[in-house]
Amino acid sequence: MTAPASYSLPEGIVGLKGPVTKPAPGTLPLRGDLAHVALADRYLAAHYVIPQPRTVGTSDVTLKIAMRDDADDGATLPAGSPVELLDIAGDWAWIACGPEGPSGYVRLGSLAVAG
Repeated sequence: MTAPASYSLPEGIVGLKGPVTKPAPGTLPLRGDLAHVALADRYLAAHYVIPQPRTVGTSDVTLKIAMRDDADDGATLPAGSPVELLDIAGDWAWIACGPEGPSGYVRLGSLAVAG
């Protein structure tokens, strides 16, 4: 699978060279258990995911920092925005606007049906 033209996947042996600063929630698509594959050369995660292209549905969405309706708000994305789907848990989708973010959770139904 190839990466979108906006970024490249790490090549060769990937290794970390010391401590890194943890990014603020809602910025980079990075969790303790999962990260965007394009971050593999900069951040350690248990698993890396190749994102699936999706689109925000017919209404603007506000990213949530956690999988709860009352969680802190992150960035707001306009309807029709291209996003990358990283994970699905129940009715929630973890999405990002590319490897540099922003990232967050939205209700799965707020994304357009993949076609």
